[in-house]
Amino acid sequence: MKIALMDSGIGLLAAAAALRKLRPDADLVLSSDPASMPWGPHTPEEVTALALGCARAAADLRPDALVIACNTASVHALATLRAELEPALPVIGTVPAIKPAAALGGPVAIWATPATTGSAYQRGLIRDFSGTAAVTEVACPGLADAVEHGDDAAIDEAIADAAARTPAGTAAIVLGCTHYELVADRIRTAVAPLAAPHLTLHGSADAVAAQALRRVTGPGRTGNATLTVLHAGAPATLPPAALLYPQGHVLAAPAPAV
Repeated sequence: MKIALMDSGIGLLAAAAALRKLRPDADLVLSSDPASMPWGPHTPEEVTALALGCARAAADLRPDALVIACNTASVHALATLRAELEPALPVIGTVPAIKPAAALGGPVAIWATPATTGSAYQRGLIRDFSGTAAVTEVACPGLADAVEHGDDAAIDEAIADAAARTPAGTAAIVLGCTHYELVADRIRTAVAPLAAPHLTLHGSADAVAAQALRRVTGPGRTGNATLTVLHAGAPATLPPAALLYPQGHVLAAPAPAV
């Protein structure tokens, strides 16, 4: 079994680590283009072109499924990627976990990039899945870029800024960018003093990983627990910043015996 994941940068670590935990034997391909990130400021056409480049590089390695482990790419490029690659290669997008967060009934905050915040895509998800929950969109300028580069001071500054704009009493925070899942504990710590007593954070990594495994067809498919890293289609290694996060350590650990 081989599953590929693509993102602008290391935001794909969360879903890749979830896959490694669910299927330790799976071969993983991590395809990104960190020199071009963040993708949020790019036009939809530019995002689509960048996503296609990462997806095609991954597809050349003949995976059994491809995860678009990026909210921005899922918004702008998912339809194009599916039109080109499916049905031969199942393509799984990433959707913010608004529905399960809203189902808890309390006020919800959606932390997302400035490009996603207020977008027709996100507003549509809120309309369709928030039910009666009060939802606040919170833009997080600079947070994804700070996470990508492992810049602690910039991460703390961006989180503090977003936390200050998150309404008191918020019961759930939806992490609307895959990079944010890498610093979920830091987000929780920053928001907790003003949040509801039982604050929950909702990422997409576990659900995306489970969906990818469901889309892999054929009985008895196994792998060799390999990890392949591509940057703009060229062979690479996990960047040093990846090892600043628990998910990076999961992937960098020696492959289990299979």
